[in-house]
Amino acid sequence: MKRRNFIANNLTLGAMIPASYASLGLTTQKAGHPSLSQEEVIIEKTRDDKPHKGKVLAVIQPHCDDIPIFAAGTVAKLIHEGYTGYLIRTSNDEAAGAGVTTGERFLNNERDNAEVARVLGLKKTFDLNYANHRMDEYNIQEIKGRLIFLFRLLQVDTLISYDPWGLYEENPDHYVTARAVEAARWMAGMSTDYPEQLEVVKPHTVTEMYYHARGPQIVNRVVDISRFVDIKIESNYVCKTQGPGGETGARLRKKLAAEGKKLPILGNDDKTASYNYIKEFVLEPDRINGAKYGLEWAECFHYIGPAPSSLDKYIQKNAVPL
Repeated sequence: MKRRNFIANNLTLGAMIPASYASLGLTTQKAGHPSLSQEEVIIEKTRDDKPHKGKVLAVIQPHCDDIPIFAAGTVAKLIHEGYTGYLIRTSNDEAAGAGVTTGERFLNNERDNAEVARVLGLKKTFDLNYANHRMDEYNIQEIKGRLIFLFRLLQVDTLISYDPWGLYEENPDHYVTARAVEAARWMAGMSTDYPEQLEVVKPHTVTEMYYHARGPQIVNRVVDISRFVDIKIESNYVCKTQGPGGETGARLRKKLAAEGKKLPILGNDDKTASYNYIKEFVLEPDRINGAKYGLEWAECFHYIGPAPSSLDKYIQKNAVPL
């Protein structure tokens, strides 16, 4: 639970907006305004008309429990709306898990990661297998190159990952992944970067990013995940090797029973205990964020997407017949 303490208190930080976005035609806020305020947060609701059919989503996480904790509801929503999704895990999770050998931890987390993809409806997983908690040892050019290749190969339109501008991130796997993802999505559409790849893939520009953080961050997009809470719970439940979810509730139920106590919320069986524990405690920040924005459950993001064209608006308003 410690790792999520910050997210319930997300900050809107206009000073953190990268100035380079103006020249890229991207915006981090509604209508391309140069600063953010709480009033400019966009609430994203679920649509049933499949508006994203034919588009590709890349879901990128260093560890198998990151997306389940921070963004699983949004992933499920976007898949529901028509995206084809892929899961990219950058670390091998060899340091996550107790009571078993390193090799067993590696395999257990790999299985959990595959289960997360299945639960969220993602088509395929790609494991880059960098050493857990040691990703700052690697040359970021290599990581970028591999991500650029995948973005081009999969023709990724939208991605979800850690925010490269998030504050107070202590885990090197998180901040290295975030920086590599941001650089890769920027370069993937340029034919002058990694041109040797163009023998087998074409340049492709990623146009939308949903960035999350576990510390204070820019929040300009709030996604209503109320219809997908059960899927988010399941995605946390299948992370049994690490994370605050998994079978933590079942273990707590057994511990209390050995002490002659019980929590009614944990029910009368292990799976109910684990599900209810995740919903009540692991997802508590989503409930808090939802209440803040008049929703039942919500996830918060630093969203970057195509900027509205002021030229197109001007032409539409002012053009006259010849």
